[in-house]
Amino acid sequence: MKTPRTLRAPGGLSVRLDVRAFTVVALLLVVALAASVVLIGTGDFPIPAGDVLKTLVGNGNPGQEFIVTELRLPRVLVGLLVGASLGLGGALFQSISRNPLGSPDVLGLGQGSTAGALVMIVLFSGSATQVALGALVGGLATGLAIYLLAWKQGVHGYRLVLVGIGVSAIVTAVNGYLLTKADIVDAARAVVWMTGSLNGRDWGQVGPLLMLCAVLVPLVLGNARGLRMTEMGDDVSYALGVRVERARLLSLVSAVLLTAGATAAAGPVGFVALTAPQLARRLTGSPGPNLVPSMVMGATLLIVADWASQRVFGADQLPVGVVTGVLGGVYLLWLLVTERRAGRI
Repeated sequence: MKTPRTLRAPGGLSVRLDVRAFTVVALLLVVALAASVVLIGTGDFPIPAGDVLKTLVGNGNPGQEFIVTELRLPRVLVGLLVGASLGLGGALFQSISRNPLGSPDVLGLGQGSTAGALVMIVLFSGSATQVALGALVGGLATGLAIYLLAWKQGVHGYRLVLVGIGVSAIVTAVNGYLLTKADIVDAARAVVWMTGSLNGRDWGQVGPLLMLCAVLVPLVLGNARGLRMTEMGDDVSYALGVRVERARLLSLVSAVLLTAGATAAAGPVGFVALTAPQLARRLTGSPGPNLVPSMVMGATLLIVADWASQRVFGADQLPVGVVTGVLGGVYLLWLLVTERRAGRI
């Protein structure tokens, strides 16, 4: 078993450092930032990585300044924030449910946000801001419904997953009904939104999502110890002085808000919340929720997937949700096979 190093500072302050996890996070950050620079330089008007860096520090020419700061940088920032939000939200859900399948994709949070967006598109022909607000409200309402239906002297493991699957099926049916009621223009707009895409994202999406992350990420990390203790079982957690339901409720609300906010900004980008925490745990080899590694892994996955959606398929650029859906579907099949062989499902 690994023993984390303890770093001691003057005044008696000490910090436990998992060297492997720290190294993984650092490498993922390097990959995410490098992929971001490459992605900013990718497009109909390609810009070398060196010129991208010069432009980001204010030394580019006027044309590059406009392309980088007004067109491409907001898209990349939204991608990083959405990926980080989904990765962190997925880690929280999987920790609460103690199940690798306990992600927003399986529990129906994405479908709930989609329902809220479809209501605004189909019934009210809402603007982009109204659609985003509808997605946020839909995700929050779905999360509340799942929590209330799964509550029975607390919220536990498989009950949360099973209730989420049931709610997801119901909301998916509602979404199908809403699509049948839409005219051809609204239906086409809704289908594009439901795919999950970073196309056309601007500074209007960056600000709200950045503020949401600035509030929730410190709150979640401050609750990390209590969340980790709950994975040892309720009896042990109570004995250690952890307020189990408070820690679980705080984590669940934060996960719902992160997922709903990410979906409102980019649509229901599939499988990032499912795969990022599991990949992070395998890379770090650490027990527990792995919140920071999952967050950085989610950002890296989404940025790399967005680059692949623009470059790998030639002229046929795909929405990033298609790429993550294909990769995530393959990963889900592998995970199900692995869990079945281990006798856990």
